[in-house]
Amino acid sequence: MTAQVCTICNRDSPLISSGLGVCLSCIQNNSTEALVVTQEQHTESRSTFDLPSSAPDSPDGIRCGLCVQNCSIAEGGFGYCGMRSVEGGRLIHHAGSPSRGLLNWYRDPLPTNCVADWVCSGHTRWGYHNLAAFYGSCTLDCLFCQNWHYRQTNPLQDRQGGIQAMSAGDLAACVNERTYCVCFFGGDPASQMPHSLATAAKLAPSGMRICWETAGTMHPRFLKRAMNYSITTGGCVKFDLKAYDDNLHKALTGATNSRTMENFHRAAEMSLATNDPPALIASTLLVPGYVDEMEIGRIARFIAELNPEIPYSILAFHPAYRMSDLPRTSKDHAQRALEAARDAGLNRVHIGNLHLLSSSY
Repeated sequence: MTAQVCTICNRDSPLISSGLGVCLSCIQNNSTEALVVTQEQHTESRSTFDLPSSAPDSPDGIRCGLCVQNCSIAEGGFGYCGMRSVEGGRLIHHAGSPSRGLLNWYRDPLPTNCVADWVCSGHTRWGYHNLAAFYGSCTLDCLFCQNWHYRQTNPLQDRQGGIQAMSAGDLAACVNERTYCVCFFGGDPASQMPHSLATAAKLAPSGMRICWETAGTMHPRFLKRAMNYSITTGGCVKFDLKAYDDNLHKALTGATNSRTMENFHRAAEMSLATNDPPALIASTLLVPGYVDEMEIGRIARFIAELNPEIPYSILAFHPAYRMSDLPRTSKDHAQRALEAARDAGLNRVHIGNLHLLSSSY
């Protein structure tokens, strides 16, 4: 592995990503300067795909308000997710409304490599499948994104690569007699929640299990509706808690984690009576050099204080996107994180993506 140098403290280490530009210590202890550096990385990341470098906040713009970015979009401009613009003084939803979502769907045979697989009844449903709906947009800008290709989605086109425009009704019609569950993910469904909720409304009456995998940045009213569908159908909402420390979250994703944590708290309260099967599941990606066992311990304590029975999956990292110079998560890193989560009071902790673990850094 090649050592990279932190642009602030000049320390070199193979656990510093050139795609972030700074080390964990500087993010934690010199956050103002560190976040200037990381914002430059996010600006470069997003400019490649003609996306706004940060959430627009035009004083004369029209407020979107569908997610944590709370964009105020000027005439002729686009919102952070790229799916909404303002034209003629009106907010235009190019994707994400019940009539038009931009996504790729496929039938994923069960059991599958799902964050919830280890606690979900789908694990035993051989011969059935999950209807996987991958939305081609997101409300964050994770520099380690495992599915970064969604950024290539053009909201003005009806089809590009595997992404296509579909109404909620068209997506719901893709189920068949072997469909056991549906999962909305991406990207992130938070950027197109009205579409996923409209699809859920069509599928829930048939008993279809409804699931979401999300960073939880949507408006609370959407989160409440999603949780209600998952609770009543035996599905789940899988929250990706990327970091507890807000500065670390901003460095890695370009946004605060405040909405995520608030929504997770709401979801935990709603799901208190649904431990089997669980309606709420948490996960965190073990990014080497940045998301260590201490960060996992903080996240786990936050979860345990809400409900120690909430399942928590800590996931092995694979180098990707702008942080492709980092190593894979090591077995030692994963084991330390597992112990930290258990020590924090969680009763159901799991290491995911075991096949990605390396023997050492």
